[in-house]
Amino acid sequence: MKFAAPRIAASLVLVFLAACSTIGVEGKKVEYKSAGKAPTLETPPDLVAPARDDRFAVPDGGGKGRATFSAYANERTPEARAAKGSDVLPNVEKARIERSGSQRWLVVAGTPDKAWDTVKEFWLENGLLIKIEQPEAGVIETDWAENRAKIPQDALRNLLGKVIDSVYSTAERDKFRTRLEPGSEPGTTEIYISHRGMYEVFVSEGKDQTKWQPRPPDPELEAEMLRRLMVRFGVEDKRATANLAATNQERPVERAKIVKAPDGSGKLEVQERFDRAWRRVGLALDRVGFTVEDRDRTKGLYFVRYVDPEADMESKKDKDGWLSKLNPFKGSDAAAISKIQYRIYVAGEGDIANVQVLTREGGVDNSETARRILALLHEQMK
Repeated sequence: MKFAAPRIAASLVLVFLAACSTIGVEGKKVEYKSAGKAPTLETPPDLVAPARDDRFAVPDGGGKGRATFSAYANERTPEARAAKGSDVLPNVEKARIERSGSQRWLVVAGTPDKAWDTVKEFWLENGLLIKIEQPEAGVIETDWAENRAKIPQDALRNLLGKVIDSVYSTAERDKFRTRLEPGSEPGTTEIYISHRGMYEVFVSEGKDQTKWQPRPPDPELEAEMLRRLMVRFGVEDKRATANLAATNQERPVERAKIVKAPDGSGKLEVQERFDRAWRRVGLALDRVGFTVEDRDRTKGLYFVRYVDPEADMESKKDKDGWLSKLNPFKGSDAAAISKIQYRIYVAGEGDIANVQVLTREGGVDNSETARRILALLHEQMK
């Protein structure tokens, strides 16, 4: 494919059917258009099922004997619904962004099942289709989507306007995984967003063949998505912006280091209590491409499998992409390790938590692959 070049074909009008939305990141526009196919709609696009949204409730004027539209509209504002203890929106006083190292997360009032629909609707509203839903694991993952705001705004494109815009394409794709965990504070939910990116490069001199390779996760994009999700939960935009800015002013402190043992094995020592380290390990696994197939918090175990990002994009393996720079899995290694389930063990000792890779038998794994996994986690958690 050619980058940012018009491809005039009648069939491409179908792209108008894809979901689009424009949001701002660092003063720039981000306009996502999902690369996947939209699911069959059982209700009109602008509506939701009445049983799942009280916007379809009959206006009763709040029991005041009147049912004017203005009164009804006022009662349906985020602030009014939060004040009445809505099951969907939390108390805005308890919605905030927290940070540890390069990782940030959103803390909202209510249990994960109460926040689930709001998080799902947030991604759909921003032009990203949902690829994976695992309520029992608290995971929502979007499909790959292109950031169309990065298409060059040249004179020809501006002249032709939005109609021709549909036949332009970009060389980048993004996807997001959201993890909802019961909060460390009773009655709260912690929401973690991890970003993964791919970009397309030419592989032939004639520039007629391309392939996809990984881009590093973007912590600032994750932070902006958290801020906008905070707004979606009913917090005023200015307040959410101030909360994010406050976390940016925090001076990063290295909170993780690799400790090697004489036998060649190692562990990742994290300067966090178990509950916080457990959540941060989960986010780090999401960022570097591991799918959590199962977990046992009481035993401190994540059961994970590596997902090669290029295989996810249905393209050939890349030996020189971003993952290679972090010294992880190269070439055929990626295909081999994707067939193996790994055990990530998190053990707390007071204010310190240790992370190790275990064998299927439960012993410490001192293989080269285990060392690479620890190096990846360290890169995300330091």
